[in-house]
Amino acid sequence: MDRRRLGASGIDVSALSLGSWRTYERIPRERALAVMAAAREAGIDFLDDARYGAGGDGRSELLFGELFRAAGWRRDAVVVANKLWWEFWPEQTAMQELDGSLERMGLDYLDLEYSAPPPEGLAVAAVVRANAELIASGKLRAWGVLNWPAHLIAEAVRVARAERLPAPCAAQLRYSLVDRSSVDDPAMAAALKAADASVVASASLAFGALSGKYAAAGAEGRIAGELADPQWAGALAAAEPLGALAARLGVAPATLAYAFALAGPSVASVVFGATRPEQVAENVAAVGLLDRLADAAVAELAQVGRPLSV
Repeated sequence: MDRRRLGASGIDVSALSLGSWRTYERIPRERALAVMAAAREAGIDFLDDARYGAGGDGRSELLFGELFRAAGWRRDAVVVANKLWWEFWPEQTAMQELDGSLERMGLDYLDLEYSAPPPEGLAVAAVVRANAELIASGKLRAWGVLNWPAHLIAEAVRVARAERLPAPCAAQLRYSLVDRSSVDDPAMAAALKAADASVVASASLAFGALSGKYAAAGAEGRIAGELADPQWAGALAAAEPLGALAARLGVAPATLAYAFALAGPSVASVVFGATRPEQVAENVAAVGLLDRLADAAVAELAQVGRPLSV
């Protein structure tokens, strides 16, 4: 498994990250363990979790922690990331939110925490200082941002540099064949360079739309009931040429989609979810795939979805 440096954090991560966005709640425990085992055997050591559940009860974190231990992961051999949602701010501080997550996960610290965009009334400077406090406490090694626009990242960097505090080392951003703008934007590139931060690409399969599975009647998945929604039109349309190219190359469409994301600017890792161990194998095949393809195939892949991209 290819390993890449996560910005200025000093942390190396696997090129693919196993996410758990409301995944383990939807599948049997045995299959969840099989997914984790497949990821570990493939060399993936970057795990992404977050607090989800009705009323912020954190059911997803409880499940993650239980599965993490049952799967036999060694804590010191894995990079674990989570989210800081600010959902209950200001009644709940960043430290209290982190403490709650750690307690539910059964962990002593996080390697990386992605801060969601600050809610109204919370200044970027306060977010930088709060994360610096978490790092100083020893409960967090490094922090990043989740879907922040470029100007907020730039502001965070200015505050961090002025006050000699840790700057965000990573930005988790949507990046796929049909959603390239947030990463390819020159302002974002400049902000990430100033921060010395890497991209962790998410939604690279457009919530399954690029897999081609929704072309079959009765297909199940996260957007199965939303296929008529215009927001999925571009990805569903791109699934056909992507599938055709994948068939000619003898790989799965998902493999190609993740290969594209892995080659993106400043991308250190691509986070994905899996409900079957076979999906892990398909996605792992993306690592280094573009290096093995002919230039014409790479160029054809780059054009998939481009006319529909913003």
